Amino acid sequence: MLEIRKSTESDVERIGEIFSLARRYMAQNGNPTQWGEDRPSLDLVRDDIAKGNSYVITNDGKIVGTFAYIPGIEETYLEIDGAWIDDAPYGTIHRIASDGSTKGIFDAAVQFAQNQGRDVRIDTHRDNATMLHLIRRSGFTECGIIIVDDGTPRIAFQKKI
Repeated sequence: MLEIRKSTESDVERIGEIFSLARRYMAQNGNPTQWGEDRPSLDLVRDDIAKGNSYVITNDGKIVGTFAYIPGIEETYLEIDGAWIDDAPYGTIHRIASDGSTKGIFDAAVQFAQNQGRDVRIDTHRDNATMLHLIRRSGFTECGIIIVDDGTPRIAFQKKI
């Protein structure tokens, strides 16, 4: 059974391993540039932990996935080539990744985010076919293109609760 809990400093190494596996998966599946060789950084994970926004997903006590859930305004979402569904309060899922051993990681994170009582927003690279499939299958609406901190575009989505 999948469980979600806040990440701690002792989880950082495992989160780094999961990010490494995710980068390898993305590169092997036509998306080598979204996270490159060193994104997301462990410093960013530590910052997420300090702010209370980092989560791990466990299966029988083993960490099999991770994500950041950030309630409130996401700076990179203030400008969009397109339009959000509305301006309702939302939370954003970022940095979601799994070790590939367990199905349902994405669905668990989305359900967690919806349970926070806000709409959910998420974005991904146009070459991330797996994530695009999961996002669309989960009922998100494509809203437009945003630009992330490294200057590259991402497809942005919103889901009403």
